[in-house]
Amino acid sequence: AAIDKVANDVRLIDLRGVVSYTDYFVVCSGSNARQTKAIAEHVVDVMQEKGYHRPRRKESDPDGTWMLLDYADVVLHVFTPESREFYRLESLWGQVPQEKIADPGAPAAKATETQAETSAT
Repeated sequence: AAIDKVANDVRLIDLRGVVSYTDYFVVCSGSNARQTKAIAEHVVDVMQEKGYHRPRRKESDPDGTWMLLDYADVVLHVFTPESREFYRLESLWGQVPQEKIADPGAPAAKATETQAETSAT
């Protein structure tokens, strides 16, 4: 759903067995505070349409450069590029499995990412 609102660099961080409060973080970027809000609101709407409850917790910084939606098993973090660089969640959780989520409308992007990761190992 975040990709529908042009979220950039969507990453899934697998925290199963590492923390007790969630299974996954989904981390993505919006180009500015207005877009981070639009991404978060769209995710809430899509989740409700699919029969999920509203997030059990929503947080954001006063400027809207970071937003969090807590769905228990999945926690979504939406950042502006500057806030994402500041918080560096991917680096903080660098030892756990992470996956880049490609735009479903761009299958070549996922294939390229997978090939690059395979070549690096």
